[in-house]
Amino acid sequence: MPAGSARLQLSPVPHSSELQDAIRKRAEEIYVRNGKIPGRDLENWTQAEAEIVRECGKSMRRTAIVVEVDDVQYVGEYASESCDGYQPGEFGLGQDISIRFERDKMFLKRPNGKELETTIVHKIG
Repeated sequence: MPAGSARLQLSPVPHSSELQDAIRKRAEEIYVRNGKIPGRDLENWTQAEAEIVRECGKSMRRTAIVVEVDDVQYVGEYASESCDGYQPGEFGLGQDISIRFERDKMFLKRPNGKELETTIVHKIG
């Protein structure tokens, strides 16, 4: 199977406008839920912001690895909770690694012999 060099990358959190819209909607929900009490805009916004940021930290955080094979970069996302103990940093920058591809999946052979399964979300080159 092809080998390439790997480097790690974290995917971004939601765009600022998406985040602001989510906070605004949540603040409105809080306003209605609390009986439409006037003058609590700042408190509602602050609570909504804290809730959305906390949720984004749990559900929106995505981890990915970028692998280059024959001058083509593949971005493969993986779920931290189901990666069989993979820790970022197991692969060194420029290190040759064993990789196999199946449809939209990329499997990287880890130093311990286990495979890291990723879903290819972007291909560059």
